[in-house]
Amino acid sequence: MRTKIPMLAAGALTVAALLTTSGIGLSRAQNDPEAVTIDRTPLGPGIDMLTGQGGNLAVCSGADGIFLVDDQFAPLSVKILAAIHEIQEAPLRFVLNTHWHGDHTGGNANLAGEGAVIVAQDNVRHRMSTEQISTIWDRTTPPSPPNALPILTFSAEVTFHINGQTIEVFHLPHAHTDGDAIVHFVEADVFHTGDIFFNGLYPFVDTDSGGSLAGVLAAVDLLLERSSATTKFIPGHGPLAARTDLVAYRDMLRTVESRLAAARAKGQTFEEFLSTHPTEEYDDHWGQAWLDGRKFLEILYTGSDPEADHHHDPRP
Repeated sequence: MRTKIPMLAAGALTVAALLTTSGIGLSRAQNDPEAVTIDRTPLGPGIDMLTGQGGNLAVCSGADGIFLVDDQFAPLSVKILAAIHEIQEAPLRFVLNTHWHGDHTGGNANLAGEGAVIVAQDNVRHRMSTEQISTIWDRTTPPSPPNALPILTFSAEVTFHINGQTIEVFHLPHAHTDGDAIVHFVEADVFHTGDIFFNGLYPFVDTDSGGSLAGVLAAVDLLLERSSATTKFIPGHGPLAARTDLVAYRDMLRTVESRLAAARAKGQTFEEFLSTHPTEEYDDHWGQAWLDGRKFLEILYTGSDPEADHHHDPRP
């Protein structure tokens, strides 16, 4: 059953500040955070998916308290906490950020104030600590305040043992960004993929943050290797997914990758490449939301060099 949280106080950040935050989910609803509802989808004992405005959330509840994956935007923190408390009245122990974008980390400071330990991959803390410039969107994101930063970071992987769940978190280099983490709730057979997987949407590959299409495909292949026909996937954006949805996403991206490679080998300009309609058979399904086929291809074709991305390290 899906439940809806009633409208609550929106929080402290202004809409103007919100709209300058790097990330996905900048839509009309975000101009009025009070209009956003938080929906719950139970995925099995102690595991729930929450959706609202921004990246999808995962909640692990039980005797040890609450483990939360991502936290959307600051003005939604009160609603997100209310949704969690409808699942269970328990302390919020950990918040795991799947990457640095504001639609996944915007609530960090609020939830740290509730006692949560914020956890992320090393590069997430670095990017949140420094000004980030997006040439793709012509946007500059200022450093996050100190109380929003992850205080526990990891390089390759970390495992949590909480609420009877083994929660394996592992870094996928140079995929959506350079700090992506996938979260595997082992006993529940559920993955939270972060923005490596956009279900039913063209993905945003943040080449300004060290992302690459090759890295996204490598991450998806790893997810497929570690999953089965019964595995559930919480994507960064889009509805709850099955393995067949992830396969369709992988196949679409592989086709686009091969066409990009062929165009580059021919020395085509972006406009010449676009004139071949390289995503025409996919646009009706994947390009009907925030990112259409043209913008998707422009990001991939004119972004930073895909080979250089694999050698980029933002740390000093």
